Amino acid sequence: MIPKWNSYKEKWNVQSDDVIKPGLTAIEEALVRVGNPENKLQTVHLAGTNGKGSTLTFLESIAKEHGLRVGKFMSPCILDVHDQIQVEGQAISEAEMNLVFQQMQVAGLSGKLTDFELLTVATFLHFVASNVDIALIEAGMGGLLDSTNVVTPIASIIPSIALEHTNFLGDTIESIAYHKAGIIKPYQPVIIGDLPLEAKNIVYEEASKKHASVFELNHQFYVEQEKDGESYVHNDNGLRITKLTRTIKGAHQANNMALAITAFFEVAISLELQVSEEAIQKAVKNATILGRFEEIMPYVVLDGAHNPASAEKLIETIKQEFPDEQITFVIGILADKAVKEILQLFEQVSDCFYFVDFDNPRAMAAHNMLELSNASYKAVLEDYVQFLKRQSARKSRTIVSGSLYLLTEVRSRLKNN
Repeated sequence: MIPKWNSYKEKWNVQSDDVIKPGLTAIEEALVRVGNPENKLQTVHLAGTNGKGSTLTFLESIAKEHGLRVGKFMSPCILDVHDQIQVEGQAISEAEMNLVFQQMQVAGLSGKLTDFELLTVATFLHFVASNVDIALIEAGMGGLLDSTNVVTPIASIIPSIALEHTNFLGDTIESIAYHKAGIIKPYQPVIIGDLPLEAKNIVYEEASKKHASVFELNHQFYVEQEKDGESYVHNDNGLRITKLTRTIKGAHQANNMALAITAFFEVAISLELQVSEEAIQKAVKNATILGRFEEIMPYVVLDGAHNPASAEKLIETIKQEFPDEQITFVIGILADKAVKEILQLFEQVSDCFYFVDFDNPRAMAAHNMLELSNASYKAVLEDYVQFLKRQSARKSRTIVSGSLYLLTEVRSRLKNN
């Protein structure tokens, strides 16, 4: 369920299915009906287990500082469906969404697509209408069979690969990597982060088949620490960007920053742009992302760690940012995630857990999470809004985590209160 999506479907009598149906045939046929807007866009395509959103955010900021008009497509939503489709940082408006729905209705797309496929078509139509210079497209799930995989990008980015969505993508790193590597296109470069060896082998094999260059972190490009929290990124061709200071917290975010800078060099070559070191420095400092170690109110931090790999990164950041503080967790997780493993990781830095129910059909019940927890103090929390306000008032460091869908609900409820 995508908040506010059904209201447009009902208004325009355009039906779509709310289940996941991997495959490209349906969306390819639909895109023909609306004039193949995806072929009119310059794109960068991102897939991976973690780091897509952060890498996209750095890349968006860098592109904007170089004067480009940027569209971005992300999932899941932050508040509702509008913020998944943005141009120049502005969510698609109701009027603009109505325009693309009118186009999709006239094209006869009703009943032919899933919700996410229909949303992908709407995104391409809006980006073309908005005359974006570059469209940053985040895959919804996997890559190979994801509806976004109809683009031929300037570059593809795969920040990380770990086990996820095993019911759709397979239960091995190799099978997951096969799906992620599916976004690699013939003769178009792919930029990759620090991947497990078995995943890296799959990516290189796929890139070789498609004659695609691979730019790998710590092989063709690097990020190094300087003094006073600054860092620099350099590559084997002598390019070097220095004095980089991030607002986005977490040591792992330096890697995502380096991926974005490396990808932007490919964008600049393709669009014949002059790269400015000063613009990159400013962009990196200005880049912020909701739900990534985001302090939503004093002492209350939201972080969308929803699998073991991202949970480990959150723990590293907590240790770095709050080394001597007592941590309280407020947790809500989807039942198809590695819930017990995630909780065991969080228990490394806290012994106080509150579990909450949130509005998602895939959410694990709070009392079931509580049963899986080994924490000394654990409880089911009914009214987390008032609890978070009290925690903030008493200066008690609290981390809300487990699912991006939970973060969406928390942000909305706090805003309404």
